[in-house]
Amino acid sequence: MAFRTSLLLLVLAALPASATSMMRMDVPALTRASDVVVRGTVVRKASRWTQSRRRIVTEVDISVAEAFKGSAQGGTVRVVQPGGEVGDIGQRMEGLASFTEGEEVVVFLERRGGDAFAVSGLAQGKYRVERSPDGRTARAVPEKAGHAELVDPVTQQRVSQATQPVPLEQLRQQVRESAGPAVKGAPVPGKTP
Repeated sequence: MAFRTSLLLLVLAALPASATSMMRMDVPALTRASDVVVRGTVVRKASRWTQSRRRIVTEVDISVAEAFKGSAQGGTVRVVQPGGEVGDIGQRMEGLASFTEGEEVVVFLERRGGDAFAVSGLAQGKYRVERSPDGRTARAVPEKAGHAELVDPVTQQRVSQATQPVPLEQLRQQVRESAGPAVKGAPVPGKTP
């Protein structure tokens, strides 16, 4: 196994470095691009080979506490992303959202067929929820896009990533206003906000 790992590192070091580039998306743009925007808790994260056994994907199940836009059937959404680790083999793509079991998140999701979703705007479409020790206030912390480069959609110039947390209520309100009057989210029955 050490030989195979060393060989993989040698091959990767010989490849040219390239960065993932993506258009910067603000909350209104993320909302418009999403079928569903939910707040919930990551309950499962598992990587597997695709049927062709050429790619690895990671499935993330999120127990939905609240829908800011759209609705989540069954109270759980499944996010599928490229990359992950199976055994001693891994595949990675820059700019994706990362998830940890037990983490509370707000995610902007695009339906990908069946019960699968993808995160809109890659890492830009995920916020980690941090709560005060007394639980009375919460803020949404934007996901960092790693080494991915963000490009302004108007000027086509590189821009910095959003890093400032926002109050959770402010994010909720922005999404609902951007979704328009016809599409409003609501708490999932039996879940607390």
